[in-house]
This record gives sequence, C-alpha cells and structure tokens, in this order.
Amino acid sequence: MASLFSDMSHETVTAALPAYLASMGAAAGALGTIEGFADGFSSIAKLYGGWLADRLRRRKVLCAGGYGFMAFSPVVIALATNWFIVLGGRVLAWVSRGVRTPPRKALLADAVTPTTYGRAFGFERAMDTTGAIIAPIAVLLLLRVGLTHRGLILLSTIPAVLAVFAITLLVRERKDRTPIRTPFLQSFGGFNSRFKEFLGAVGLFGLGDFADTFYILYAVTVLSPDIGPGRAATLSVAGYTLHNVLYASWSYLGGWMADRTNKRLLLVAGYMAAALAAACMVAGVRSYAGLAIMFALGGTGVGLYEAVEDAVAAELLPSGIRGSGFGALAVVTGIGDLVSSVVVGWLWTGFGIEVGVTYALVLMLAGAGFMLYLAGRRVDHGNHQ
Repeated sequence: MASLFSDMSHETVTAALPAYLASMGAAAGALGTIEGFADGFSSIAKLYGGWLADRLRRRKVLCAGGYGFMAFSPVVIALATNWFIVLGGRVLAWVSRGVRTPPRKALLADAVTPTTYGRAFGFERAMDTTGAIIAPIAVLLLLRVGLTHRGLILLSTIPAVLAVFAITLLVRERKDRTPIRTPFLQSFGGFNSRFKEFLGAVGLFGLGDFADTFYILYAVTVLSPDIGPGRAATLSVAGYTLHNVLYASWSYLGGWMADRTNKRLLLVAGYMAAALAAACMVAGVRSYAGLAIMFALGGTGVGLYEAVEDAVAAELLPSGIRGSGFGALAVVTGIGDLVSSVVVGWLWTGFGIEVGVTYALVLMLAGAGFMLYLAGRRVDHGNHQ
C-alpha cells in the first residue's frame, strides 16, 4: 500500500513534468538534467540508506522517514518559478526515496521465504506500478476539467501522505534480527564475486537506460506538428498509461516466472524489450500504432527487469548485509540513470533524437549481452555440478 500511494504521487509529477517544464521554456536538456541528477543523488542516498538499514534494529523508522520527506517535495516543485527550483524539488524527492528504498526491500525480503522472492518483489513492483496506472489516468481527467499542471503536482501531496500512514501503521518487522556494526566502507567489501559480476551487467545496461519521461517527450515532439501540443500532450500521457499497465502486469508475472526459471535470462528479455523501445525512437516511429508499441515495449522491459533484479540480489545476498547490497545495487542503477538521462537529454538537444537514443541503445544491448553471458555460465556451472 505504501508503494501504491507513493507511486501515485510520484507518477502524477512525472506525467505533468514535461509539459510543466515546457511552460517555463525549458528544453529536453533540462528534463534530462533534472531526471539524471535526481536519480544520481538518489543513488548516493540509497547507498547510505542501505548501510544504515543494516545497523538499525528498527528499519521501519528509516523507511517511514523517507516516505515523509518525499511527501514534501511536490510542494517545492509546484511553487517553482524556474527549472532550477524544479530540480531542487525533484532531488529532494529522490534523496528521500533513496534513503527508504533499501530498508523497504530488506523488510520485504525478511517477510517472505527464499522460494517466493520473485513473487514478493514482483507483487511490490506491481502495486507500485498500479499507482503509476492510476496517476496518468487521473492526470488526463483532471486536465480535462481544467486543473493546471501546477495544481496537479500540488495535489500529488495527498497520496504521498497516505504512503507515510501505510508504512507506519500497516508494516510489521521481525524483532529477532541482530544489527551489524561494520564501518561504512568495509560493509561493502563482503559481496561475493557473483554479486559483483551481476552488478557489472546491471550497470552496463543502466548507462543506456534513460528515464521513462523521454517516452512522453518523444511522443509530444513527433505528434505536436500534426495535432498540436495540447492534444499531443494528452495522447502522450495516454501512451504512458499503457506503458504503466504493462509495467504492472509484467512486474508480478516476471517475478512469478523468476521463481521457476533462470532469473538472468528473464533479465535479458527485459533488457531487450527496453532496447527495442529505444530502437523505435531511433527509427522515428510517428504513427499511433508505432508509438503504442514503443510505450508497450518500454513498460514490458522495466516491469521485467526491476522485479527480477531485486530477486537476483536477494538470492545472492546474505541476510545480514542485504541493506548494503540493495544500496549498492541502487547506486549502480542510479549512476546509470544519471549518466544516461543527462547524456541522452543533451545529445537530443544538440544533435537530435536519433543521436541521443542511439548512444543509449548501444549500451543497453551491451548490458543485455553481458547478462546473457552470465546466464549461460550459470547454466554451465549447474551442469558440471
């Protein structure tokens, strides 16, 4: 429930952000900078949040605090007069999100059995993404009745506050866990080679895995000359809703499949779906059907790889350092988000859509190839055993 309400808030801001920035005269480079820096700072916060989660007896307090600070960020964004203030509000949101994500994942891993990691993380992702389905639909309806993008962002504070209540009142945690006292840097030295290799493949893919808001921006860009910016913005949010429906569907289905098959092969499938969505942009799709396929592939990809990455990490990490491990995973993905979003945004602004997204596509395919290698090698080890 916390993930559902929190993502309703976050995705309302995400759906409104490109048009909100456009009203300030900000370009694609500004959007990429905002999303990239927010993700980058979130990664640093996740690293510290993961370490702290392993040292605290009550992880829930840290988790609830992160949800609480995140609820304040839409107010900052809604009151912004330029995109630099929007950047500050988005960073506040993502730092808060970063602090609470590793303890939330550790709480979830402790609450289920190892044989159900895939389904548990998939279900959490599905609830999270259900919020991402509700939000753009609500955005479309509220825009239709005359609410401004600024008003929408301010309204997103309400579900964010409900998320705080959900994590505080509904979540229970184990009381038999013994906190560790390992120093900050030393706590990240206990990862085994398999987890480090896994992080390498995730990171390589992440260097090309740009923010989902670029799908919205692309749709607005190619549709506006034919149907006008207003209708283009509406249709792009509708496409993003399709993206999130498939994101939610594949989150649980992918997690369920992960409990029954080679998790790394599922990651390859997710990475390839995301790469095909980028390929649609490189190919310059403009038709409604082509844009729908782009949004659908993007949603399928992220639905698969987010849930399965967490399941693989939970499988590879001992319970005592799960917080730190999830923090390290978040740093790797966050650095990728920072680099990819900033680079894609400014290449897009300076040289065009094709150049920016081609850069991303090459790295996404490289990451998928590395993960495929790890999947095959894992099978080989199993055969020898």
